[in-house]
Amino acid sequence: MHAKLVALFQSVYGRSPEAVTRAPGRIEFIGNHTDYNGGTVLGASIDRGTWVAVARNAQPIRRFFSELTGAVVRMPVEAVPTPATGEARWVNYPLGVLAAMPAFDLAVPEGFDFLAVSDLPSGAGLSSSAAIELASTLAFIALTRQEASRETVVKIGRHAENRFVGVPCGLLDQGVSGFGRKNHLVFIDCRGPRFETVALPVRAHFWIFNTHTKHALVDGLYAERHRECMEAARILGVAQLVDATPGMVEASRAALGPLPYKRARHVVDEIGRVNLTVEGLRRSELSTVGRLLTASHASSRLLFENSTVELDFLVDRLGASLNVYGARLTGGGFGGAAMALTSPAFGTTQAQAIADAYAAQFGAPLDFLHAQTGEGAQQVESLPI
Repeated sequence: MHAKLVALFQSVYGRSPEAVTRAPGRIEFIGNHTDYNGGTVLGASIDRGTWVAVARNAQPIRRFFSELTGAVVRMPVEAVPTPATGEARWVNYPLGVLAAMPAFDLAVPEGFDFLAVSDLPSGAGLSSSAAIELASTLAFIALTRQEASRETVVKIGRHAENRFVGVPCGLLDQGVSGFGRKNHLVFIDCRGPRFETVALPVRAHFWIFNTHTKHALVDGLYAERHRECMEAARILGVAQLVDATPGMVEASRAALGPLPYKRARHVVDEIGRVNLTVEGLRRSELSTVGRLLTASHASSRLLFENSTVELDFLVDRLGASLNVYGARLTGGGFGGAAMALTSPAFGTTQAQAIADAYAAQFGAPLDFLHAQTGEGAQQVESLPI
């Protein structure tokens, strides 16, 4: 991927890049919508992601190119970048990083050329947005010869997503992409935030099943769930739902009303499942961990209502399959992908059988991916300037 990136940069811009960075996609292992509620979450960085190459230019112009669109987007150098629209909207991720950097006392590069390539499958719930945000952050820091802590890089990515792109996400996506480590999961206590890694048993494997479905109102639904959680916390009299207990939620069921109750119950129980999952992993009890994953999906389906019939079908089929410890939706929901935790004995033949059953049920293809853990975001190369 590195050689491809550099060659493409030379083809588009006629010269070599000055810095190359990469950031991985992530699997949300467990902790669905707990992050922006101050809770705990577990995720895995994978061995696929987004690569960014940058070089300064002598003009008051910022040029952006993505392999996915195949077109150069030209933006003027502005103190506060203006969001892009239409097919150029992908540029809002690096633009959001530029807009965020001053809030973290970092200088912003002026004119530059930017190029991104990715081997993340689109729409699979692997957070390509966090990957390009973190890779862009590292690239801009390298271009300006600055330094920043890993936590700052993560926070810049979230700032860009929340305040420029407009998605009220928590720290899960950026935190896992930033702090990822091969053969480990990333544990985040979002109140700190505090980041740790938890060793993954060697016999644990991930399979991702991508439905390529996406609710037309997914962004609005995500924001709606965020508002419902904030309202539930207000009624419960706590700053965030992490401060509530199952007993508090049950005692306030009438005051909460149907929707805030269900959202609060899911979040509070999900935080408990995350903590139990960490204990299970440390004891290498993958059967226990698998049951917690499946319980997480049931809660997402019934209480948080961010699953779909396609995801439910996959989780049910996977749960009934040999060599599968458990399965759940991964990512924000409302479409996207399901994740299965399997033993090494689960292979392509079984995955294809699931895909065939899905195609027979829905008349649509299903992609699957055997994902491996990988290292977190990093600067790959810095050439002499």
